[in-house]
Amino acid sequence: MSAPVIRDALQGLYPFLHGESQNPQRLEQALLESVTQKSQDSIETKRRFFAENGTRLVAAARALAEVYRRGGRLLCMGNGGSSCDAAHIAVEFQHPVTAGRPALPAMNLMGDTAMMTAVGNDVGFDQVFARQVIAHGRRGDALVGMSTSGNSDNLLNAFMQARKLGMTTIGFAGHDGGAMAHSPHLDHCLVVASDSIHRVQETHVACYHILWDLVHTLLADNRGSAETAS
Repeated sequence: MSAPVIRDALQGLYPFLHGESQNPQRLEQALLESVTQKSQDSIETKRRFFAENGTRLVAAARALAEVYRRGGRLLCMGNGGSSCDAAHIAVEFQHPVTAGRPALPAMNLMGDTAMMTAVGNDVGFDQVFARQVIAHGRRGDALVGMSTSGNSDNLLNAFMQARKLGMTTIGFAGHDGGAMAHSPHLDHCLVVASDSIHRVQETHVACYHILWDLVHTLLADNRGSAETAS
């Protein structure tokens, strides 16, 4: 393709880079089409994930319910956008929005900025979660980690420490699951098979909301144990 042809094609795609205005009607049509395509892709990603991973999600819920049934706690971790998901999970379990469901102990390992920066500065960022697992984790607790790539070293190191302590380990990953999918230190790994970080994170949100609901359903006959743990 000749240089003039490439230039004309780029100018048509990005007129604002060449001092020209976009066609309002064409732009509106393109934006609406983008909304349709992305929403359909999001729906299809979730549909495919839950069709393929329903049994795995129930197994993870049973494991986490057993942690709470025995008086254990949940520790949560993640980086970037996934750190927000980790915080979200901790809030869901501590502050249930559904009436009649008890608060359950959960801790967001991203919450202590001083601890994060101290370990990151003195030891290395790959140890920021592992050090907290050593400090706060105990046999019978659970550790949940979120990673869109599945290759976050700080999560993998923390899972290794959690396994040494006798904790239940649950991972949420994307793409092909990365190192998390093959780690011997995870009891459960739920992988959203998508190359889009956005679709992975959207599915993770639905996944841990369902996980939360399943755990409370499984604890319904042990309400006393759940209330004692809160």
